[in-house]
Amino acid sequence: MRRDSAYAEEQEFLERAVTRRAALIEELSAEPAGEAEDALDVARRRMVRRQLEELRRAEDGLVFGRLDGADGTIRRVGRVGLRSEDQGTGADVEPLVLDWRAPVARAFYTATAVDPQGLVRRRHIRTRDGVVTGVDDEPLDGSVGTELVGEGALLAALDQRRTGRMGTAIATLQREQDDIIRAGVTGPLIVQGGPGTGKTVVALHRVAYLLFTHQRMAERAVLVLGPSPRFLEYIGQVLPALGETAVVSATCDTLLPGVRASRAESRDVAEIKGRALWQGVLERYVTSLLPPARELKLRWAGEFHLIGAEAVRQAMGSAVRGRPYHRARKVFAELLHHLLAEAVAEQRETMLAEMEQGYEDILARIDRSARDDGPGDGRSGSDVDGVLSEEEIEDLRERIADDPAIARFVEAWWPTRDPEPLLRTLLTDRTLLAGFAPDLTAAEIDAVVTGAGGPAAGWASGDIPLLDALAALIGDRADGDDGIPGPGGEFVAERARRERGWVYGHVVVDEAQELSEMQWLMVLRRCPGRSVTAVGDIDQTEAPHRHTSWAQAVGAVFGDRWTAAELTVCYRTPREVMELTGPILVAAGSTGTPPRAVRSSGVAHWQRTVSPDRIAGEAASAVQRMRERWTGGTVGVVAPATRVEELRAAVEAGVPVVTATQAKGLEWDATLVVDPDGIAAEPRGWNGLYVAVTRCTQELGRLSPGA
Repeated sequence: MRRDSAYAEEQEFLERAVTRRAALIEELSAEPAGEAEDALDVARRRMVRRQLEELRRAEDGLVFGRLDGADGTIRRVGRVGLRSEDQGTGADVEPLVLDWRAPVARAFYTATAVDPQGLVRRRHIRTRDGVVTGVDDEPLDGSVGTELVGEGALLAALDQRRTGRMGTAIATLQREQDDIIRAGVTGPLIVQGGPGTGKTVVALHRVAYLLFTHQRMAERAVLVLGPSPRFLEYIGQVLPALGETAVVSATCDTLLPGVRASRAESRDVAEIKGRALWQGVLERYVTSLLPPARELKLRWAGEFHLIGAEAVRQAMGSAVRGRPYHRARKVFAELLHHLLAEAVAEQRETMLAEMEQGYEDILARIDRSARDDGPGDGRSGSDVDGVLSEEEIEDLRERIADDPAIARFVEAWWPTRDPEPLLRTLLTDRTLLAGFAPDLTAAEIDAVVTGAGGPAAGWASGDIPLLDALAALIGDRADGDDGIPGPGGEFVAERARRERGWVYGHVVVDEAQELSEMQWLMVLRRCPGRSVTAVGDIDQTEAPHRHTSWAQAVGAVFGDRWTAAELTVCYRTPREVMELTGPILVAAGSTGTPPRAVRSSGVAHWQRTVSPDRIAGEAASAVQRMRERWTGGTVGVVAPATRVEELRAAVEAGVPVVTATQAKGLEWDATLVVDPDGIAAEPRGWNGLYVAVTRCTQELGRLSPGA
């Protein structure tokens, strides 16, 4: 087919799809308002709102692909599915546009000349503002060989200028990426991928695929954990652009509602606090807060009643049974109300029995009178024989439960607790830590106590997982459901964001190699079903934790019950840069193989040495020249932590100047690495340097201080 004919054909179809999209938006917008009639109506309206939101956001990339079958069928693939104009209810008619997440659309990403999957051609269609701007045909009959799916479209996308925001990649996903996106949800999936392999793209598009395939996930929302607020801002438009809004984004430091990390601490202390052993420490600590099982003396209606120690012990055993502290307290209080009601009833019966002695004749006459009066005289059983009926005992229990004096007694004996002062007490008391954390050495305990900063200090990053674990063990003060709400009419993401005990349908962890064992436990608490996708590069690990493999990183939480996957091809970082990474990885102690770069930028990397007193000025000049070369794109600066402030003051406003840790997950057209030896000298600095040099899509410059 001639090129101009292909453009015209796809333009005509695009206009048809645009018209159909507008009609569907109008149709769905006409849905009746008012209260839903029943649960089915609620579910239907939720589905309609979701479809409407997806259609409204699908203006760009409405159609981006075409599949030509060997049987003559032609199917278009786009951001959302569009029903055909004549596709009525129950009609066996092909959709006008296939949703990229639908099973039948998968061949767009996986068909090859070796395995054409019934296709003879794949077409990539590029559009902008309703106009077809590019058509790339890929024969699947073996006449053209390439290792990339839609190579022309992919390389065109990779060569585009970076805007500072990540975009979608549904039109250019590659087979190994699509395999991970569509992998089943059978437990934690840990994806290893080097720089530029599309880890984040895969993770976010997997969210969109899972929410499309497993509709109930949207009722519980998806949590996306990233390494920094800057990173979350960078990826913030991807999922909304794919029509997904049931998503909560956070860092581990911002995951606990109302609590933020506000102070720094040493890497040694952070490493100690990150160990999984703290879960046991905190469990023992909370157990020590339970009151002793002893005889209780309660006052009711002017009389004292005793609840024996054995009855208290049994009630406490029934109440605790794996429940959080406050939930167990609530259950115990309910049991205590029953015990007291029974004690009151038993004491009354005993007193009446004693009164009966010597008055048998009188009581006999009373009994005969009662029988003669017959039923309906309004007197209960206790009015006659002193024995309370079950209804009367239940009424007594309810009055006991509502009595403020009884509530004050329970509060004094089993008080409510606040996790924050409890954790401060533990972390600042050597004796307490020695008792509850026997696996810590005296030096480690001293480091934790010394680094705690005192009662008025803010929380450090390493404290947040400990506080989260303690809050879960203590539980919410008032509710009886352990803080785990059910789905409701309120927008799910907003509700999930502010409730500590929310259980998510799925969790995505980006830069997962940086998480400590205690941070992984934070993840598991929010998704006990273990529906987790974690992506990262073990060779980019900079955190103070000791793991050097994925098995070490996740073993304390998941054991061996997780699935490994790997991304092996580097699409973003050009060959000119990736050829520098071998010696860096060797110096970092890596035994892995860096991903294989499949593209060249045609720009050689460069390095200059300048005197130390001129490095800030030279960096500013280099950035200015880079910005001129990459007009419309972005330039970033990565430097050791000790140089960041000086460089921020020197370079142009709006140019990010970050440490290697802060650069994780980000990308720019051009990257200037200032003082690479200084980065390498930082803790786990060779890993940091590996991060720094692989942030660019086109040009890498290095500026070193020297003679």
